[in-house]
Amino acid sequence: MVIDVRPSRADYYRALAKTLPADALVVTSLGNASYLWAVVRHAPENFYFEDAMGLALPLALGLAIAQPTRRVVVVEGDGALMMHMGSLVTVGAVAPSNLTVLLIQNGVHAASGGQALTNPGLDLAQLARAAGIARARNVATPEALASEIGTASAGDGNIASCLR
Repeated sequence: MVIDVRPSRADYYRALAKTLPADALVVTSLGNASYLWAVVRHAPENFYFEDAMGLALPLALGLAIAQPTRRVVVVEGDGALMMHMGSLVTVGAVAPSNLTVLLIQNGVHAASGGQALTNPGLDLAQLARAAGIARARNVATPEALASEIGTASAGDGNIASCLR
């Protein structure tokens, strides 16, 4: 019997928490994403975005621009990104070196009831590269995420799409 056990969102969050500097500003999107991050690494620097699906990335971009010496990380879902795709293009154009975008790619609008995306197989890292984010990567394990985040800490922004 083959059992396909994929890492959970919590596994990725724990890897993220271990790699971030203590003063990193973390913006999370709706519902479970925010609740889980609060359990894994609650801090005054966190911004738990509620009731604004798809707007965590634009907010994080603004924070990264306003605080260029501070690490800013945004955790966004693929469904939310699909709602405001232009924000990805803007991140590519502005290219803040202190912004890391972690996309949770689960193929659904999880926060609003689990409705399937219209194109759940879309390669978001490839899309991000086309938008001007050269370091966009798909990662499939928490260890790969930690490696990408660690590399990005050297001063160039990163987008990671976590498959679960």
